[in-house]
Amino acid sequence: MRRKSFEDMRCSIAQALEVVGEWWTLLVVRDLLLGVTRFEELQERLGIARNVLTDRLRTLVDAGVVERRKYQDNPERFEYRLTEKGRDLWVVVTAMREWGDRWSAPDGPPVELVHRTCGERTTLVPTCSSCGEVLERRDLVAVPGPGGGKVPRPRS
Repeated sequence: MRRKSFEDMRCSIAQALEVVGEWWTLLVVRDLLLGVTRFEELQERLGIARNVLTDRLRTLVDAGVVERRKYQDNPERFEYRLTEKGRDLWVVVTAMREWGDRWSAPDGPPVELVHRTCGERTTLVPTCSSCGEVLERRDLVAVPGPGGGKVPRPRS
């Protein structure tokens, strides 16, 4: 059963799901973030059907998340590179990976990130963009933004 479109919903999460909410899409983005750029490599690594990968890449290109570049003329072949918009998804992919590490990886994380500068393993830590304080959900309140309407009130 195909889901309805979120196109008309005034919610940034819903709008993001319009682009990256289909099965396989974030795994394609994950591999592009890891430097895999060619269709055949993506298809082999993911074990995804060619038609599904073609569709996902087309959606990402149309949304400006990925750009398609020709690297060979005969036969014509293309590679796929994340745009700035696509590279911004690294935070989303990292947060999902860390959630999966915590709740779905009983033997420990399959992949960890090491900070190049200090050489230590690291995790994503949300901080306030104004004061730098580490953020917890309980420290935040949602208020209407310039593009929004009514914000649901949290339960006490």
